[in-house]
Amino acid sequence: MDRLKDKVAIVTGGSSGIGLKVTERFLEEGAVVIACDINEVSLNNLPNNEKLVPMKLDITSDSEWQNVVADVISKFGKIDILINNAGISSDKSLANTTLSDWELQHKINSWGPFVGMQTVVPYMERAGQGAIVNTASYTALIGAGINAYTGSKGSIRAVTRAAAAELGRKNIRVNSVYPGVIETPMSAAVKEHKEAMDFLVASTPLQRLGQPEEVANAILFLASDEASYITGAELVIDGGYSA
Repeated sequence: MDRLKDKVAIVTGGSSGIGLKVTERFLEEGAVVIACDINEVSLNNLPNNEKLVPMKLDITSDSEWQNVVADVISKFGKIDILINNAGISSDKSLANTTLSDWELQHKINSWGPFVGMQTVVPYMERAGQGAIVNTASYTALIGAGINAYTGSKGSIRAVTRAAAAELGRKNIRVNSVYPGVIETPMSAAVKEHKEAMDFLVASTPLQRLGQPEEVANAILFLASDEASYITGAELVIDGGYSA
C-alpha cells in the first residue's frame, strides 16, 4: 500500500480512462497525485481526497505546463513522477489523412509529452532523481494503421528512448508503455463495430480486451522504486496481440 509513499506525481489525462485508474492506484499507494486534464467536467467529478489535486491543463501549451509545474513546486517542493498519459486517437487511413489531422495527432500525442518532460525534468535534475512514464501504443510496434495516430505514437517511442539514454546519467528513469485495445471511452467507437471487435479479440492470444487497471498497474510498477534499474524499457500491455 506504500509503494509510492511521499512521492509527488503528475498524471496527464488523469481524470478518465487509463489516466483515472493511474490516479486511483497512485493514491492507493500513498502518492500525492496532481491529476491534470483539459476536461474540466471530468476533473470536477474526481472524488475528494486530501492527496488528490485536480488541475486543468492543455498539454500542448508550454505556458500552461509552466504554470502547473510552478504551482506543484510551490505547494509540494518537488515532482518525483511524471506520467504522460493524455492523448487522442484517429483511424483515418493514408488516403484520408490531411495535414491538419497529422498536426493535431502529433501536437497532442507527441509534443504534449515532450513539453511535459521539458518543463518537469529541470526540477528532477535538481532533486537528483525522477521517474517518467510515457504512454505510447502497440500500433507503434507492429504494422497496424498507416495513419497520423501511429506516427505520433512512434514519435513518442523514439523520444522516450532518447530521453532514457540522456537522462539516466542524472538518475532520471524514462520508460514507455504500449497498451493494446483497452476498454476506455477512447475505444468505445471500436466496440460499436462488431466485425472489427470480433477480429481484434480473435487475434489476441488472451481472447479479450484489456482493462484500464491492467495498464495502470504496469505504469505503477515502472514509476515505483521496484523498477529502479529499469530505463528505456518498452512494456507492452496488449494481451499478446503484437506477438
